[in-house]
Amino acid sequence: MAGTPVPDGPAARVLCAGALCSARLALRGGDHSGARGPVKVLRTRMGPVNAERAVRAALAGGPLRDAAVVASGFCAGLAPGMHPGDLVIADETRIGGAVTPCTDTALLAAAVSRALPGRRVHTGPLTGSDHVVRGPERAELRATGAIAVDMESAATLRGALAAGPRPVAAVRVVVDAPEHELVRIGTVRGGISAIRVLRAVLPAFHEWHRSSPLPRR
Repeated sequence: MAGTPVPDGPAARVLCAGALCSARLALRGGDHSGARGPVKVLRTRMGPVNAERAVRAALAGGPLRDAAVVASGFCAGLAPGMHPGDLVIADETRIGGAVTPCTDTALLAAAVSRALPGRRVHTGPLTGSDHVVRGPERAELRATGAIAVDMESAATLRGALAAGPRPVAAVRVVVDAPEHELVRIGTVRGGISAIRVLRAVLPAFHEWHRSSPLPRR
């Protein structure tokens, strides 16, 4: 099975999709107040193929058919000066030459800044990869204009829009940056900080969704 099933329930308004158990637990433990409807959390498992497959299946029908989708979790920062715990809000995602524009990025960035005052927020292109990016490859990706990289966001949003028009966004927490390369998220302070940040940002997802126009099918 590509992803962890989402329990049946009332029509969901927002689907938060992430690859790791730690990201899923952070989102499940966050503040879900203020949404127009329930938030569902989907663990897609790692990698673009798993992410796209899991999201397409989750949106195929039932309570999630019209849900907005947020790809959330962790990423590697590409820009100098980024630090673990910084937030990246994509204005577009890129994978395999395909570009997916994100919905109301400025609105979401403002909501995130209100939810986490003092936390550094970066906006720009988020590129996809099928492997963990290290060393010189960071500079190559940065040269394309991308500010961060992860393995699931671009595939998640591509799969979401393939299932029908809807608001889409990608919000990732930096755990790995050019000056702060990490080996494993679960064994470092940066990873713990990232989980706390991810939990605190949930109210911003609700505010973004309430304010975003809903596309017509």
